[in-house]
Formats: sequence, structure tokens, C-alpha cells
Amino acid sequence: MATVGVDIGGTKIAAGVVDVDGTLLADIQWPTTPDDPAAIDRSIIKAIEEFSRSYSLTAVGVAACGYVAADRSTVQFAGNVNWRNYPLGENLAAALTLPVVVENDANAAGWAEFAFGAGRENSSMVMFTVGTGLGGAIVLDNKLVRGGFGGAGEVGHMVAVPHGHYCGCGHEGCFEMYASGTALTRAARRRSVALPTSMAAISKRAKGKKIRGQHVSAAAEAGDAVALEMVASLGTWLGRAAASLTAIVDPEIIIIGGGVVHAGDVLLEPARRAFRETVFAAEYRQLPSIEAASFGNDGGMIGAGDLARYR
Repeated sequence: MATVGVDIGGTKIAAGVVDVDGTLLADIQWPTTPDDPAAIDRSIIKAIEEFSRSYSLTAVGVAACGYVAADRSTVQFAGNVNWRNYPLGENLAAALTLPVVVENDANAAGWAEFAFGAGRENSSMVMFTVGTGLGGAIVLDNKLVRGGFGGAGEVGHMVAVPHGHYCGCGHEGCFEMYASGTALTRAARRRSVALPTSMAAISKRAKGKKIRGQHVSAAAEAGDAVALEMVASLGTWLGRAAASLTAIVDPEIIIIGGGVVHAGDVLLEPARRAFRETVFAAEYRQLPSIEAASFGNDGGMIGAGDLARYR
């Protein structure tokens, strides 16, 4: 009973065949054409038709990097792909003659963790996905929370600092501006101007190009003190965001995913400390643990494929 999970990001698309245990049986990836949604449709259809030659497929799940409507078919808006009220699921279903379910990419990754990964022994969970931005997923009583209009889980757009840094969403001070790859990039570039000699390890990884968040993460993994400080700051903001959500949904576990999680306890310990310092009634209640995600870049495919199976 295999399904296909497709994860569409701003720079790449990954597609894989997912079995009932959440195992990827086959997968491929290719670059995204973000300004040409029809080309994205065609490339996905081609990939699934190729999979169907070797596997008996029952449904397709698509993890989309955007705001997915309650119909689980239409992408109403995406910042990195030219989707504006775009009937992605309808287009794919018509060409493939298979049921198609579209989910937000963070929801899909969160479901993979809940069903098969770090959250699998719990009935409630919050997940943060740390990438260029900050995404999230919420599971309560074994159900993925989508909200009344399909837009639940946008944890990166809770306000952290009133009148703070401008966010790509058009508002100011969102958590995304303090706990994301964008935040690491901003901090590193500012420091490279003010204290360039302290940035040698990070600048080396940029190889003459503009410093980005992944260069900071890589330097932190290698033990560079400045990079470790920046990653720890990101972890602190995640802990504060986790405390805010815990006051509302009271999850059993909080999972942090995304490339920066490879930094391990350098990220997680500041998050745990800030969480304990900030969470409501910490001394009187049982608190969720904060753990690293089990799946890396495969989570979106696995979660989307499984959600399609139980559509």
C-alpha cells in the first residue's frame, strides 16, 4: 500500500515512495522552477509516472512551502514559489488519476515525526522546523491541527519583539526573524562588518560569497566559538517560542528540526534553558521534553505520503 510523498521547496523538489511504516522505498530530487508553477506540476507528474512503473500507488501527498487552504488542495500563497490561489492538488489529480492531498511542508514534516519519529510515543506534540524561516506543526489528541481555514501552526509569525526586525510576511518582530536561518545570516553579516577578524572560520566557509546561515551552522558544528554563540542565541529564541505555545496547547513533547539541529546540544540546551525560564508555572507542572527531530530532509516526503494514505 505505497503512496508518494512530494516535498516542494523554494530551491528543490524531492519525491519518494513511502510504505505503511514510513520507510522511503525510492526517492529522487530536482531543482524547483519557482516562477513557473505549471513546470512544477509537469515535473511532479513525470516523477510519479516513473514510480508507478515499479510500485502500485494508492495516493499522492504533497508538502508545499506555502499557506494551504482548508480544502487541502489549493495553495493560497507562498513566498518562495509563484503560487497565488493555485489549484495544485486538482491539477495533479486530474493528470495522475490518483487522489492527491496537499499539506503545508512543516505540517508534513511534523506528522512524520509524530507518526514514525521522535514524537511517535506521544498523543500531543509541537514541532519547530528551522530553515530559511521558522515553520511549525501542532498535533493534539493524535490529530494534526489545521485550524478553521487551514493555516494553523505558523509559529514563526507569532510576535516575539513588538516593532522588531521586519519579517518577509510584512510585519515586524516575528519569531522567524530571531530563530531561523535568516536570523543567523543577519547576525553573521552584521558581525562580519563590525568584528571581521572574529568571523574567520565562518567567512572561510562562505568562500568569498555572502555569508549565509548554513555557513554559521557548519562553523558551529566544527566548534567555532563565535558560531556557537550565534546558534545558542537562536536556541534561546526557540525556547521562548516553545514556552508561549506550551501555555496554549500543553504538548507532551517539543521537537526541533531543520539543518541547524545538527549542532546538537549547542542548540538544544539553550532552548531547554530558555524554555524552563519562560514557561508558565514551570515549578508546578509536568513539562514537555525538547528533542531533536529524527528525520532530516526526508521528513516532508514521509509525512506527506502518510497523510495522503489516511486522507
